[in-house]
Amino acid sequence: MPRSSRFSANPSASTGAKQWALAEKDFQQALKLSPDNPQVLNYLGYSWVDQGVNLDQALEMIRKAVALRPKDGYIIDSLGWAYYRLGRFEEAAAELEKAIVLSPSDPTINDHLGDAYWKTDRKLEARFQWLRAVENKPEPEDLPKIEKKLKEGLADDPVPPRAEEQKNPDKG
Repeated sequence: MPRSSRFSANPSASTGAKQWALAEKDFQQALKLSPDNPQVLNYLGYSWVDQGVNLDQALEMIRKAVALRPKDGYIIDSLGWAYYRLGRFEEAAAELEKAIVLSPSDPTINDHLGDAYWKTDRKLEARFQWLRAVENKPEPEDLPKIEKKLKEGLADDPVPPRAEEQKNPDKG
């Protein structure tokens, strides 16, 4: 599957925050009409994962998409990234390794696998994947982030925060 067929999963980058709210409703309606559409399941699930919202529901949607398209590296990447965002780094690395076999030259998958390797104390492999991500020409806005990881690694925060937790840090 060519890289251009991967939906832009960062809704604010592709549609703007206000337009994302409308697009999100459209995707939810599309799922009501076609609940077994792996592309819609993956796009909405990955978008939620990337934003740090609805992570448990997003994980179930992406698992369903993987069951429907088990040889799609981009969808498997979404599953691995969902595990990563949930702090399940070993599971993330296992899924992302599957994704990279199916889509070896995708810089996003290389980047995600590098992050998962770093969190599982596989630092050398992480740097190798980040280097591959740079070689595979990531989006211009992603390149500085990946180059910073090559120099400094990842911060030691154990789990990326969910969006709800960022908005209400005192909520227990």
